[in-house]
Amino acid sequence: MAQLWDISPPVHASSPVFPGDHATEVGWTFRIGPGCPVNVAEISVSAHVGAHADAPLHFTQDGTPAGEMPLEPFLGPCRVVDVTGVRPLVTVDHVDVTDLPPRVLFRTYATQPTTWDDDFCALDPDLIEVLAANGVRLVGTDAASLDPATSKDLPAHFATHRHDVRILENLLLDDVPAGDYELIALPLKLTTADAAPVRAVLRAIPTQEGAG
Repeated sequence: MAQLWDISPPVHASSPVFPGDHATEVGWTFRIGPGCPVNVAEISVSAHVGAHADAPLHFTQDGTPAGEMPLEPFLGPCRVVDVTGVRPLVTVDHVDVTDLPPRVLFRTYATQPTTWDDDFCALDPDLIEVLAANGVRLVGTDAASLDPATSKDLPAHFATHRHDVRILENLLLDDVPAGDYELIALPLKLTTADAAPVRAVLRAIPTQEGAG
């Protein structure tokens, strides 16, 4: 069986969210006991907690909601690019854009923080333009956003929108070596939400010798 890397950070009450966003709450509607045979959890979370896919509705008033995004960009060949230590932006100078698969994930942290980080590394919108011109259909990052925390005009988000490129954010790439994989990161079908959590997984691509 091909090796799997779970690239979804754990979701719990202390999971970091953008300052002012809704903190994760987990409770119980039912608990096993007299007259009740089951436990039933209830959860209240931001659509942007943990690994998640931004939909165009997140930054455009009439944009496509999460539940209407096509699934194809979230499944298939992928490259993890290690840019740990780069700040404040990943630019074209940091990336070999030749012969890219349709999905590119950027590892910006040596170890992803477990609390909110204002100083995360964002992506240069010019890089998004170049990636799209080279056939990239999905861009992902282990940071909280494609754009800096202080950005009000979200140029990297809008660059993806112009080219119909999908977005994954807050992936956990600490243990993933740079290289090529199969990405599986399907967003929940939240029909009116601006984003959706994903359970993101990378699967090793079998070598020719191992295929059979």
